[in-house]
Amino acid sequence: MTSEEAKKHIDFLCDEINRHNYNYYVLDRPEISDYQFDILLQELIDLEKQFPEFLDVNSPSQRVGGAVTKSFENVDHKFPMLSLSNSYNEVEILEFDERVRKLVGDDVEYICELKFDGVAISLSYEYGQLKRAVTRGDGNKGDDVTSNVRTIKSIPLTLQGDFPDFFEIRGEIYYPHASFNKLNEDRLEEGLQLFANPRNAASGTLKMQDSAEVAKRKLDCYLYYLSYDNDVADNHYDSLLKAKKWGFRISSYMAKCHHIQEIFEFINDWNMGRRSLPFDIDGIVIKVNNFKQQRELGFTAKSPRWAIAYKFKAEEARTKLLSIDFQVGRTGVVTPVANLEPVLLAGTVVKRATLHNADVIQQLGLHEHDTVVVEKGGEIIPKITSVVEELRLGGSKQVQFCENCPECATLLVRNEGEAAWVCPNTASCPPQIKGKIEHFIGRKAMNIESLGEGKVEILFDNKLVSNVADLYDLNYNDLFGLEKVFAIEDPENPTITKERKISFQKKTAENILQSLENSKNVPFSRVLFALGIRFVGETVAKKLVEAFPSLEKLKAADKDSLLEVSEIGERIADSVIDFFSNNDNLSIIQRLKDFGIQFEQETNKNRISNKLEGKSMVISGVFTNYSRDQIKVIIEQHGGKNVSSISAKTDFVVAGENMGPAKLEKAIKLNIKILSEEEFIQLVQSDQNQMGKEIDFSPN
Repeated sequence: MTSEEAKKHIDFLCDEINRHNYNYYVLDRPEISDYQFDILLQELIDLEKQFPEFLDVNSPSQRVGGAVTKSFENVDHKFPMLSLSNSYNEVEILEFDERVRKLVGDDVEYICELKFDGVAISLSYEYGQLKRAVTRGDGNKGDDVTSNVRTIKSIPLTLQGDFPDFFEIRGEIYYPHASFNKLNEDRLEEGLQLFANPRNAASGTLKMQDSAEVAKRKLDCYLYYLSYDNDVADNHYDSLLKAKKWGFRISSYMAKCHHIQEIFEFINDWNMGRRSLPFDIDGIVIKVNNFKQQRELGFTAKSPRWAIAYKFKAEEARTKLLSIDFQVGRTGVVTPVANLEPVLLAGTVVKRATLHNADVIQQLGLHEHDTVVVEKGGEIIPKITSVVEELRLGGSKQVQFCENCPECATLLVRNEGEAAWVCPNTASCPPQIKGKIEHFIGRKAMNIESLGEGKVEILFDNKLVSNVADLYDLNYNDLFGLEKVFAIEDPENPTITKERKISFQKKTAENILQSLENSKNVPFSRVLFALGIRFVGETVAKKLVEAFPSLEKLKAADKDSLLEVSEIGERIADSVIDFFSNNDNLSIIQRLKDFGIQFEQETNKNRISNKLEGKSMVISGVFTNYSRDQIKVIIEQHGGKNVSSISAKTDFVVAGENMGPAKLEKAIKLNIKILSEEEFIQLVQSDQNQMGKEIDFSPN
């Protein structure tokens, strides 16, 4: 394929993918299957790799992320992002309506919209291309999170139709319930603290440094207000319909209201109906529709006078604290869980609520048998928000966090700077052992099928396994015929328990043994994740293996070397070093190696030369001819290693325009060679001439 043919086909694929995104996210009328869409996208990705000069920052391929941002630039909003005045009852809505009519007359039309419970965002577009995405911040300035926002598939990177050359559009980035639940399931599997609600998770995700990780989390977005110097329509509703034609995802949950009673009907309908939505809302927004009337009404210092938010009261219930269980996770973290007198809340029976950690118990001032107020955080996770002290029983004792592990009686420890109390008995504490094995066999780890659903507990109870290496000693005679009866909750009614019998039959035993054998081909990065090192999740494991492609190299890495790896902070580095300094862990790893488990990554097949072999390189600034990701690829193709921070072990800094001043100062102080973009390319091209290898150095 010639360069001209490639450019033409890349443009065609981009147009097709953008069209299918519009059909899926805006019109809700997909024309092709997810599989067919993925084939188109992969074809585009492959072609852009082959012809990197045609890679555009707003290409649909860039939604997978990859850019790493250590700090988010604080930028000015062209149009201030003001907050809305809140109301909590019908009287305040009536007063708002009276103020509006007093200023603009009785000919008023309102638009009622859902108040999405997420993170406010402002998107700037220039000539139909996404230019910048900025959080609300203080209303005047916000953080530039463009690289992360590009990964959200419902936000168009390229527009269609008759749009203005320059404009901003405001909206809300949120977590759909399905994505949020999946996120917490993964965090639970990794031994990490769960997010309390989708809003907090969305906010934290938007500020993550690795956009590739953001892409995995599947955030979503609705847009709800167009900011433009000249009106594209004479009212808010019609301006949103135009924005929808340009490619924006506009909520269909809107209504035109001419009378106050219509507003109350909309509020009441969604106060009841919000539980059926696949995302969280926390109220209704009422806006004057006509732009001329909006301008007449104007603004206060903090909010527009032409809009108000009606906030739903979070559904809560009172119930009695019966007891507190202290649960031990696979990493040894002890989590308090309150057992409650069953109570109906937001459509489900609640009889347990998390208390998170010792600090939360202390802040609540919780006593035994207290009457407590329970709320569903984000409508999903029950939590205790307060104590009804006037109903406290006389003589009741204050709840104390346990001092010893509730499972093995080992004295708990609390690391400096952490909220969690931890059982340090990693080798003998039963829930830690079972939790580590369950994590090890997981789908994203060793993927040992047929061994879930309580079977690990059966193996442990029968003293067949006490660590992950014991799995590979199992044989058919060990497995066949094992069984246990479990008591489980009825999903229809948590107050009822049922019995379930789990047994190992012939097919089950054979499948387990075959999966164990298959797991010997699992790549090193997943093996490292499977080992369950605290704070080493799936993404961190991949980054560690990229930097240290064998177990021996990783074991030998000191703290400074670990900190040079992108996304690795002191907490992770210390955890890795502690893990490999433990003789029990080393013994288990040796047994796994003897069984044939992979502890070395395959050699990079894309290697072009060894010119940069052993060289650690930092990229900083904005480049003219290449993207940062392209330069990273070139470094790796010539044997170099990309690191995120400058240290005495850094060999070169590749610097573009606006290099970070702190990095520049540190590089000069440490006398590290700074290469311009041109000098870097010359360095690699000189190797190309010597090695006789070909690489496309055509600029973007």
